[in-house]
Formats: sequence, structure tokens, C-alpha cells
Amino acid sequence: MAFHGSLILILSKYMRFFFPFLITCILYSFSSFAGDLTSVQQTKFPTLWESSNAVLQQKLEKVVRQQGLWDQVKNEHLALVVVEMSDLQSPRVAELNGNEMYYAASLPKIAILLGAFVEIEAGRLEESDELYEHMTKMIRYSSNTSASYVLSLVGGERILDILQDPDFSLYDPQHNGGLWIGKAYGKSPAYHRDPLYNLSHGATAVQAARFYYLLETNQLLSPEYSEKMKEILSKPGISHKFVKELQKVPEIEIYRKSGTWRNCHADSAMIQCKEHKYVIVGLSDSTQGGKWLEKLGLPIHKMITGEE
Repeated sequence: MAFHGSLILILSKYMRFFFPFLITCILYSFSSFAGDLTSVQQTKFPTLWESSNAVLQQKLEKVVRQQGLWDQVKNEHLALVVVEMSDLQSPRVAELNGNEMYYAASLPKIAILLGAFVEIEAGRLEESDELYEHMTKMIRYSSNTSASYVLSLVGGERILDILQDPDFSLYDPQHNGGLWIGKAYGKSPAYHRDPLYNLSHGATAVQAARFYYLLETNQLLSPEYSEKMKEILSKPGISHKFVKELQKVPEIEIYRKSGTWRNCHADSAMIQCKEHKYVIVGLSDSTQGGKWLEKLGLPIHKMITGEE
């Protein structure tokens, strides 16, 4: 019994020192794991507003001059934004009239697409084959009927709330506006014009570019729904503007939405080609704007990939 008593005494003294050490190790390991997990979940991406790059800016201006379009830029008949984002945590931005608001025709249908996916993800809109078919027609083939149908499901004012939500700020008066949908696509009157310029379907080139950057960095939706949105944006069904020449490039992937109405021309695309990833947006209020964007697509691609 004396032996057992001594053993218990020794063990108790040992545990007095060892047990706190063991608990400390466990807590440290857990906190390290939690910290790593948090850092992955809360990856910080810079805003495009703070990502201007002087070298890329000079290159874009050179391309525009080479294509004979500098006067169009100076007269604000053409706006361009390029975002080189092969490294998503270090995007590089160049812009010309990038924060000017333009009537953007069908380009803001990407806002309807975003609104639908936000509501799907929140469980307020039911996924269905019919809905995906309408969203695909709206984006790839710019169907006005499908756009108005999806808009009616989400709600016009709800889409405007989403665009102005601080989590997205895709329309922000502090940055001269942005993406705006205030009218169904058809003969119905506008239900809510943008407060700055009285436009029914508007965009700035920077805000259109932000849409793609936020999408690619999963800041709009979860990774699952981001991929579903990208699938709808892929495989452009209309061959004009930027896409007309870009689609001929080997191994290129294009995620795109354009717009045309009378003298207004718009195009926006996220491009993946081998190790290169970038966004290009162009807006114009000239009857020649579509041709200008067609001329610029391939030279800007070569500028990004180093093939100039």
C-alpha cells in the first residue's frame, strides 16, 4: 500500500506539470488551425479603384493611338478599361474615360443575371431548367424576351438594391454610377431611371470590369454559383465587336456580354488564354463604335500576352 501511495503521489505531481502543458499545446494547435482557416476564408483582394498601373496605362494609350482612335477617346465617344488579373491578388488596371456613364444597351443584362443568382443562392428563387435556359438566351444571344422574363422573377427594384448593396457597390454615386437596370427590355416604359444621368440601362466601363473581377474572385457568389454564372457567360453566341477577332485565337476562353442600340455600342469580356487572364470593356455612343471595338480586341489581347 505504501508503494501504491508513493506512485499515486508521483503521478499527481507529474500531472500537475504535464497536464497544463498538454492543454496549452492543444489550444495552440487549434488556434493555429483556426487562424489558417480564417486566412483562407478571408482572402483580401484589392479594389480596382486602387489598382491603376502606369505601365499598362501607357500600353493601352499606345494601342488606341495606333488604331487611330485617340480623338474618339478625347471627345468621350469611347471608353475603355483593361484589367490584367493573371494574379488575382495583384490586378493591374488601365482606363480611358473608365468612370464616365454611358447608355449601355444590353450589357447591363449581367446585372439581371447577378440578381437571379443572388436570389437563387438565398433560396428566394427556385432553380429550374427553364430559368437556366432563359438566362443563357439572355446572355449569349441577348434575348430581350428572356431578359424581361428573368427581370420579372427577381423584381426590378430588387436588382437595383443588389447593385447598390455595399457588398457589391456596382452602382455607386461616389464613383459616378455604374451598372443600372431601370427598364425591362421591350416597349414598356422605364420604371426607375438612374439618379445621376436619367439612363434606363447604364454602365461605366470600370464598374462593368469590376463585375467580372468580383465574379472571378468569388466576391459576388459562392464558388459553386460563380462557376454556374461563368458557364452562362461562356460560348458567346454573337460574333461581333471584341469577340469577332478574339474568337480566332487558339486556346482562348471568352466570358462575355455585349450591347447594341442605335448609336450605342458596348462590349465586356473576361478572357482566359493559357496563363493569361484579363478583362476588357468598351463603351461608345457613336454609330461607328462597334467597328472601333472590333479593331481593338486583338491588339489589346496581344498587348496583354506580350505578342505585340
